Amino acid sequence: MHTFIEHARSFPARVAASGESLARLAEGQQPEALFITCSDSRVIPSMITGARPGELFELRTAGGIVPEYTVDRPTGEAATIEFAVEVLGIDDIVVCGHSHCAAVAALSRGDALSAVPAMSGWLAQHADPAPSVRDLDHAVREHVLAQLERLRGYPAVRQRLADGRITLHGWFYEVNTGLMYAHQPGDDMFLPL
Repeated sequence: MHTFIEHARSFPARVAASGESLARLAEGQQPEALFITCSDSRVIPSMITGARPGELFELRTAGGIVPEYTVDRPTGEAATIEFAVEVLGIDDIVVCGHSHCAAVAALSRGDALSAVPAMSGWLAQHADPAPSVRDLDHAVREHVLAQLERLRGYPAVRQRLADGRITLHGWFYEVNTGLMYAHQPGDDMFLPL
């Protein structure tokens, strides 16, 4: 933790030394994309994409899950997506799964998860059962596609898709190599970016 504290303390000086200014960020944000991914510490969207402050709006959830849109039981995830689309005017949404995902592995194996009841409840309530396959990467890719389908059910996303004002992207990140794959709907395959 000490290293994190020291980096946080020296952040303003490091930014100034690089010739950048954070002052423009006080004027508001206009991110280029919403990046939805897992909370896994090995997946760092801004590092992977090279995004600078203000360029990427991030939503991180256990398993990268996009819950179904319901007004009577709103979630923080739905509020974030709605804000990104309606208020920030996001044109692109990326749903990024990753290799070695514990949440999808638990879903595909049918783990009880009794030691983590909140996680168990989150997955039971908001995740589709992952296909029971030996290939976890395949299960994660299917999971990404399921989250994209859920996004299509959000009223703001659905309207913008119909108008051609928003594009959805399915990505798969390989944590052990750093390689990124993108879903190609025409081929229904994940191919290298």
